[in-house]
Amino acid sequence: MPDTTAEAQPAAYTPTDRTMPTRDAERASYDRKVVHAILDEGYVCHLGFVRDGAPVVLPTLYGRVGERLYIHGSTGSRPLRMTGAADPGLEVCLTVTHVDGLVLARSAFNHSINYRSVVVHGIAHQVTDPEERRRALDALVDHVVAGRAADSRPANKKELAATAVIRLDLDEVSAKIRTGDANDEPEDLALPHWAGVVPLRKGYDAPIPNADLASGIELPDYLAGE
Repeated sequence: MPDTTAEAQPAAYTPTDRTMPTRDAERASYDRKVVHAILDEGYVCHLGFVRDGAPVVLPTLYGRVGERLYIHGSTGSRPLRMTGAADPGLEVCLTVTHVDGLVLARSAFNHSINYRSVVVHGIAHQVTDPEERRRALDALVDHVVAGRAADSRPANKKELAATAVIRLDLDEVSAKIRTGDANDEPEDLALPHWAGVVPLRKGYDAPIPNADLASGIELPDYLAGE
């Protein structure tokens, strides 16, 4: 989702105790463009919070509008109810991760993955303003396939009544990235084991139309290149 507020924002997020890693600190990034790019490329986030004294993590879709992330779910969902207007909000931790390669080392200990990840800490609040809810729901649809919100029926009153939307501001944020080869110990370099990176890439197969799709409806342009 394009960021129309980027010019008014600093180039980087401010590190905090919660966003500064204790290991491999050199892999951390607070660059705003880097964070946005990782978020915009993903589809699923993991939303963590505490319920009844126990940790809960839910995988869910999300969308970004500028410096806010939006997550939707059923109005009957307990975590979404906990973000209501009568509540102070829900403290959450949200993560998005891409696996870019499998890193195979000569030693089992040094196997790893190349990855890009973002961690967001903050207070999630329920969105009640109708216009913001509309923008958020459009962003969620367009995050899956750009241009799809304008090419589908908007939610009706019944669907809107059953849908809750929460927002999480991008304030306490960090990215962490690993690239490159395996880091073998010097004494292991002569071992007779293959070492290197197996790259992973994201791809799309040809779209498959619904069996009940009306005749004459062509594949939309925004899917033609997928």
